[in-house]
Amino acid sequence: MDRSTRIAVLGAGLGGLAVAGLLQRAGFPVVVYEQTPSFSRIGAGIILGANAAKVLRRLELERGLVETGIRPDAFVSRAWDTGETTWELRFDAEMDARFDGPFVNIHRADLHRLLQDALAPGTIRFGHKIAGIDETPEGLRLTFENGTTAEADVAIGADGIRSKVREIILGAEEPRFIGRIAPRAVFPASRLAGTPIRDCTKWWGPDRHVLAYYMTARRDEVYVMAAVPADRWDGDDAPMPGSRDEFLAAIEGFHPDLQRAVEAATDVMVWPICDRPRNDRWSDGRIVLLGDACHPVRPFMAAGGSMALEDAAILSRCLQHFSDPSTAFARYATLRIPRVAEVQWGSLANTWMRGPTDVSWFFAYDACSVPLDCGGL
Repeated sequence: MDRSTRIAVLGAGLGGLAVAGLLQRAGFPVVVYEQTPSFSRIGAGIILGANAAKVLRRLELERGLVETGIRPDAFVSRAWDTGETTWELRFDAEMDARFDGPFVNIHRADLHRLLQDALAPGTIRFGHKIAGIDETPEGLRLTFENGTTAEADVAIGADGIRSKVREIILGAEEPRFIGRIAPRAVFPASRLAGTPIRDCTKWWGPDRHVLAYYMTARRDEVYVMAAVPADRWDGDDAPMPGSRDEFLAAIEGFHPDLQRAVEAATDVMVWPICDRPRNDRWSDGRIVLLGDACHPVRPFMAAGGSMALEDAAILSRCLQHFSDPSTAFARYATLRIPRVAEVQWGSLANTWMRGPTDVSWFFAYDACSVPLDCGGL
């Protein structure tokens, strides 16, 4: 596509920032429109494997990722009651070489900051929540809730599970609450009071699980997150304040090692876990979707962020390679839908790495080099 093509990215999450950075590096003029007035260090942890690290490498951010987060010694699965290790995937030099990249735990806000650093100054326009997109003879006219408008040739909807851009393409449809909630807490590791945890552990219960891991190489910040059954959720997909006592009640009977970690938590927030029925229509005209806007992934493989980064790599390559948006968007969807579907099925099953698991298909994938000339177009 002509490098003068004006690209608007709607949403400054991980996928939106990544695709903006990759397209700027390819020479496209890109503006990112973000609905919030500013960024702050909120949120929780995220786990990234070699497949995501390879995308960040293209943005020259891999070193920053490793230095800011932590390279855990292993991913450990343990039985909820006995504490028995059911599987341990070691992350050593041999594993890095096998998958061509590291495995990293990091605070989502720290990763967000790294991705911002890859953008040209002034790329992000804060306080711009999209209200409408209209075709014009010159391209697209974007209307925002703050009353401003903008022009673009291509619009990328990276605005999350409640995507307004998705609504423009597919019509209004609420996200689907799956009957589980996620209490989460981030706290200083000093609160563990001499009972350190492993770098990255998933505790598997009969109908719930808990992740606990460090988020910095100094091991001074801890993240714990559970997924537990819930009959209902009153409200939208925004988090609500919870309590440590409620978190502890949700893991009653779990091994003392995990109980001690959760007892160290201070502020607890509770998220509803939502998804959407699969819909493989990811674009319309000059508008295309990315990440949770088109394929929300349940968080049971820790793969949602990785899928958004992979989307960003494939979409940016297709926009560079093909001469018109419709061909680029069609090839992007052809390449991504089978990959995302496999991850969605894996997340739905929620058995990923519970015991010995073939992880090669996931971590060895390279969105920056997979051939674009495959599959039916």
